[in-house]
Amino acid sequence: MKDPIKSRARFAEAQKVMPGGVNSPVRAFKAVGLDPLFIEKAKGSRIYDIDGNVFIDYVCSWGPLILGHAYAEVVHSICQAAEYGTSYGAPCEKEIELAGLICEAIPSIDLIRMVNSGTEATMSAVRVARAFTGRDKIVKFEGCYHGHADSFLIKGGSGLLTSGIPTSPGIPADYAAETLVGRYNHIESLTEIFEMWGKDIAAVIVEPVAGNMGLVVPDREFLLQLRKITADYGSLLIFDEVISGFRCCYGGYQNLIDIKPDITTLGKIIGGGLPVGAYGGRREIMERVAPAGDVYQAGTLSGNPLAMAAGAATLKLLRDSDCYAFLEELGEYMTGGIKELLLSQGMDYQLNHLGSMFSLFFSSQPVRDYDSAVKSDTGLYSRFYRILLEEGLYFPPSQFEVCFISAAHTREDIESSLLAMEKALHMIRQEAQNICR
Repeated sequence: MKDPIKSRARFAEAQKVMPGGVNSPVRAFKAVGLDPLFIEKAKGSRIYDIDGNVFIDYVCSWGPLILGHAYAEVVHSICQAAEYGTSYGAPCEKEIELAGLICEAIPSIDLIRMVNSGTEATMSAVRVARAFTGRDKIVKFEGCYHGHADSFLIKGGSGLLTSGIPTSPGIPADYAAETLVGRYNHIESLTEIFEMWGKDIAAVIVEPVAGNMGLVVPDREFLLQLRKITADYGSLLIFDEVISGFRCCYGGYQNLIDIKPDITTLGKIIGGGLPVGAYGGRREIMERVAPAGDVYQAGTLSGNPLAMAAGAATLKLLRDSDCYAFLEELGEYMTGGIKELLLSQGMDYQLNHLGSMFSLFFSSQPVRDYDSAVKSDTGLYSRFYRILLEEGLYFPPSQFEVCFISAAHTREDIESSLLAMEKALHMIRQEAQNICR
């Protein structure tokens, strides 16, 4: 890897005009003790920085780029849409097309509203749930991140978990008190919450596949019990599938486990790499949204024609190909290889894997919730990350994020990545032995 001189210079400039020099906290690379790299371009499975370094990318813009960077048909759809204008502030036909594709793919969604981010989607979903039930309290889970709206910054994941911040200043205590926190994959904690507050709970919001404390795969029974207890108490169940939607299969993770939430939130993949979010659900719930109903939510750029075109092109490509089988094969190949490497080095690890997503935790105990995730050796991950970067692999700069494989990755990419990881693990092992001496 070439010395990132230009990136360091740009970061110094950026800090003069942007908080921390970045527009999203995890991009700052603080958790791995580095300054961020500034990216010039990306294509396929590769990302290129302004210093001329080339990396095999396992961040994929934090998940949206399931087809890889600058996929030709998606880029063509964006360019074609842009020729007719970049924003109308009025309805366009691509909105209908993308909405129809989503409703067809996810049976629990009768009606859907497009927004501009996952945060907007989850925030709006909670507002509708409160209006529909006439209740104020919501339940979330430790380590699950649902965006940066005030309701959710209580023991959140993602950048909050990386920074060790349990909440955020600027949220009134009375407002925060309306959010109750359960333990992911522990139905007992939710039972206790409902026994105390059940008649006041508007909704439970959960990532059916937790992706913001690293990848944590759910127990199906946990999700089944969520569905049951919310139905028993007349509360709504919100599946936040911003990460998992269209990642594990064509549709939501809910399709794979045959559980229907009342509301689903989406983002990332449905925008084909452009900013987008959406929330949808049962007709009688979504008909409360203005102008059909009385729950106000609006957005000047919602249903942006470029994002709608990119999203529709992406979903049609996913629907009409064998992409998911290929991604599953690559995921198995990558994680199988990593397990062999770690076993050969005699290292404590946990490797959580689902389809084309995986997270490596340096921990001796299974990672299935927030408490076990935060016991991982973040210092060891940081060292691992820095060596991988030198070897040309672009992993998430935090223990508590997810690695993504795209359809642009190849078996050759995986093989060269495994060689780089073998070198990194060997170096870490040697360093540990030298310290012991």
